[in-house]
Amino acid sequence: MTSPFSGVAGTVVTLTGTGFTGATAVAFGGSPSSSFTVVSATAITAVAPIGAGTVQITVTTPDGTSNAIGFTYTIATPAISSVTPNQGSVEGGNTVILTGTDFTGATSVRFGTVAAAFLAVSATQATAVAPAGSLGTVGVTITTPGGTSAGVPYTYVAVPVLSSVTPAQGPLVGGNSITLSGTGFTGTTSVHFGANAASSFTFVSATQLTAVVPVGGPGPVAVTVTTPGGTSTQAVPYYYLAAPLISGVTAGAGPVGGGMPVTLTGANFLQATAVRFGATAATPYTIFSATEIRTVSPPGVAGSVPVTVTTPGGTSNGVAYLYLGAPVASGLVPNQGPLAGGNTLTLTGVGLTYATAVLFGAVPVGFTVVSDTQLTTTAPPGVAGAVTIRVITPGGTSVGVSYTRLGPPGI
Repeated sequence: MTSPFSGVAGTVVTLTGTGFTGATAVAFGGSPSSSFTVVSATAITAVAPIGAGTVQITVTTPDGTSNAIGFTYTIATPAISSVTPNQGSVEGGNTVILTGTDFTGATSVRFGTVAAAFLAVSATQATAVAPAGSLGTVGVTITTPGGTSAGVPYTYVAVPVLSSVTPAQGPLVGGNSITLSGTGFTGTTSVHFGANAASSFTFVSATQLTAVVPVGGPGPVAVTVTTPGGTSTQAVPYYYLAAPLISGVTAGAGPVGGGMPVTLTGANFLQATAVRFGATAATPYTIFSATEIRTVSPPGVAGSVPVTVTTPGGTSNGVAYLYLGAPVASGLVPNQGPLAGGNTLTLTGVGLTYATAVLFGAVPVGFTVVSDTQLTTTAPPGVAGAVTIRVITPGGTSVGVSYTRLGPPGI
């Protein structure tokens, strides 16, 4: 006899009888059992192979083959325990794995009422391609000769739509944070700048993300957002900008009170957001081209400061600008001479290094800077009497020292 008399493939069946010692095979109809165990001369257990309908079980030993006894195959209703992933784009096309039991002989997989192409099936797993669907949740079912499973939820979500990124430009080195606006951002799995993934991103809401820009550029790249609903397709650009570069500053020195017109030359000046002398912003400034900016020096303190330009691409190298106090003229040797001039004078003081002019009254004369505290000049001809000598530098004009022209002696 057999126990049980019916079951699905894989059922362990116990056969009782006589003469089982040395059994070499157990067959279910024409199909051999994949595994059997001789328990005793009167009992054998065997695993039912795949089959259908009612078949005859026989036992074979060296002495021959037994009489047959019936076994009826039953077909179990399939059951789905999980669907992975359990959500996807309304456009479909993604691969979904169904896990469960009794999938053998599957004839269809459906997402709601829509049939899906299925690629591979085993007793416990089926692979299907999700068909297109509508927003919302549907039941996924599998059908076999044993019936149709209960539905397991699968949610159709919209493809994300990216409408803007702010700011839409930044430095080649990345690292800056931007805000992405749009719709359908729930469940975001990645944000890309061209082929490069964002260094990190934060989900704010279904309509907003923040992301840290990766290294890239120069030039524009497309920003995309990927969710279980797919990848955004709108052409939203982000521009990688090279940092500005200053190659020259004219004039390179000026008074501590500021107000000196300054021209910066270099590269990548378009979209400049600040010009600074040290930590002090210069305002206003005018961008003449990608290679030229003009501004006016702000007030400062005596000494050298770096001039920089900042754009969305970063901050430039610093080029020196020298703040100068007004020069001081304190001594003159000799302090008098003939009307015809031509005599050499030594002027002493402070801040004479950057002298640009020496004036005898209103008359400019040649000069030689010896040091920051001394220069020499030649007295020009003139009328008898006192004249004021002044020194001019980018820092201003000194207070004058007096020089007296003397006429010839009279009798």
